[in-house]
Amino acid sequence: MSTLSPTPLRGVSSFYSYFSPGTRRGRCCCCCRRGGGRSRTCGGDVRPANPETAAAAVPEAPRLRGSEAPRLRGSEAPALQRPRSPRRSPGRQIEGQEQNHQHWLKLSFSRRDAQPTESEKEIYNQVNVVLKDAEGILEDLQSYRGAGHEIREAIQHPADEKLQEKAWGAVVPLVGKLKTFYEFSQRLEAALRGLLGALTSTPYSPTQHLEREQALAKQFAEILHFTLRFDELKMTNPAIQNDFSYYRRTLSRMRINNVPAEGENEVNNELANRMSLFYAEATPMLKTLSDATTKFVSENKNLPIENTTDCLSTMASVCRVMLETPEYRSRFTNEETVSFCLRVMVGVIILYDHVHPVGAFAKTSKIDMKGCIKVLKDQPPNSVEGLLNALRYTTKHLNDETTSKQIKSMLQ
Repeated sequence: MSTLSPTPLRGVSSFYSYFSPGTRRGRCCCCCRRGGGRSRTCGGDVRPANPETAAAAVPEAPRLRGSEAPRLRGSEAPALQRPRSPRRSPGRQIEGQEQNHQHWLKLSFSRRDAQPTESEKEIYNQVNVVLKDAEGILEDLQSYRGAGHEIREAIQHPADEKLQEKAWGAVVPLVGKLKTFYEFSQRLEAALRGLLGALTSTPYSPTQHLEREQALAKQFAEILHFTLRFDELKMTNPAIQNDFSYYRRTLSRMRINNVPAEGENEVNNELANRMSLFYAEATPMLKTLSDATTKFVSENKNLPIENTTDCLSTMASVCRVMLETPEYRSRFTNEETVSFCLRVMVGVIILYDHVHPVGAFAKTSKIDMKGCIKVLKDQPPNSVEGLLNALRYTTKHLNDETTSKQIKSMLQ
């Protein structure tokens, strides 16, 4: 498994302080240029080059006594006493959000050695049982070659019983593998729902959960990493659907002719229908997790939806910052770590887009979609084409009118 260098990340605070209005040095806006000190409007801590000039620029207000001092009534007082706060653009909101994530960023998303605390162990152990089988599932899928040759021979020679038996004998064990993949998706769905429950529960905020339950956050990332890898392999292997379609056609023909079908007990008709819907999806595992997340939100009405969406947007922001910042990127020991962060980032974006009412592409989204897409585009094209396709074809709100033309053009 890929890891980061054990050297702790440094300079996180300085990186975020660059974007923070409260700690920036220099003339940050017109209100700061008029005088020194901290601006009440922007919060900038400005030290002017010439203090005397700055003091002269802002004359001292005269002190009024007795009847000279006007008495403010009604809405006049708050208008003079409280300066208006400037409106924050979506971009500034994202910067502020990232500033709140700096502590969790120190945990380093790509470290895979996070150990569960006592309060995490129950959920952690349940999920760990599922994740232990994940690598074996990927190996079986990667080595899946299909029975294309046997099927073609059987179709071209329908009267040859030996070829029919040979094709059926080749397909049945493969369908057994497909059944295993499908059943694993159900186990993964249950594991995801357990993690969502732990990472979004009250009274802690999503960021506090990600700081407190580091091991569960890592498992959440591992599930998304597996999901994107599985779907990438599935999309490039048309033999899966061809084999299963032939299996169902042959099984149906056997029933009509009252021929006993070996292997029918393994995949009955009801299970075959569900498997057919699963493999008909371009990204079946991601579709399963998207549906599971949506169902989790709908079933937990007492839980604010922001608990779930903020958890997802936090993870997306952390991945993006780690990938686009040379200081953090340089600590990755190999390219597999980069791929891990890219897949997790795309995975949480897709889940966020399915759960959030207006999705991940709207201006009010807490995910910097332009920044995330740019990070993907900066990678070698062959390594991220599957992830870009996942954003193009498995998100829910990309083609909404609220999505900017720039974002749409970036994904064309």
